Amino acid sequence: MIPLTAMLLGLPLCGAWLAGPAISTYLEFPPRTRHVEHAPFSWPIFIALAAVILAVMVPFLVRVGAARAARAPRPVRRAFPWWGWIALAAGLLFWILAWARFEWMKPFQRHTFFPLWIAYIVFVNALTHRRAGNCLLTRETAFFLWLFPASAAFWWFFEYLNRFVQNWYYVGCEDYTAFQYFFLASLSFATVLPAVLSTEEGLATIPRVSAGLEGWFPIRLENPKRAAWIALAVAAAGLSLIRVFPDALFPLVWLAPVTLLMAFRAIAG
Repeated sequence: MIPLTAMLLGLPLCGAWLAGPAISTYLEFPPRTRHVEHAPFSWPIFIALAAVILAVMVPFLVRVGAARAARAPRPVRRAFPWWGWIALAAGLLFWILAWARFEWMKPFQRHTFFPLWIAYIVFVNALTHRRAGNCLLTRETAFFLWLFPASAAFWWFFEYLNRFVQNWYYVGCEDYTAFQYFFLASLSFATVLPAVLSTEEGLATIPRVSAGLEGWFPIRLENPKRAAWIALAVAAAGLSLIRVFPDALFPLVWLAPVTLLMAFRAIAG
């Protein structure tokens, strides 16, 4: 993990140094200014990217749709757990508070993100428990709880990489101190992995979602380690250049960390 962390932190800084502005501008905390001038919206590029995404997704969707005729036996449905009803009620309450624009709620509306997602996470686990008899929250409670701090650390890496491409930024936090920004942001970031893994487990209880994809189109490499070294080199080069070409290489904010992690695992294995 140390080489991976060093590459994720150091390579974009090298690119920022090549781009010209002082490196300190990408290390300010909390981030308050924007340093990247983005190209305007382009319909041709949008259509081209949409076509590529559709070309990748359509074969999977067609495969799943064609396989729905062979349905698995319907799972035994259990009673919906009481804590799921509490999560549902809390989710509805905080949704209303977040969007109804009550005057008395105005100072607190910016803080409704965390309780909304906590309610969603618990509710999805309740749905999974109803279908499968157990869920991540009840089956692996310690692991589930550890996901929250792990998720905060995990997402801070993407926030750091975003400094160099600035695909997104936050409004309404200009008056926060560094500690307030870190604490409140970490609370929100802590919900990412629990939400994703809970949703993934819930979808796994619905066989039709992945019907027909088991063992379909396997990818086999003659020399996995050589492919891993190539992937590592490409991802490293891309990370070094995301600040130099932010409009073209911004997908690497998401792809490069996963590629590096898989490459390191393949090389070590």
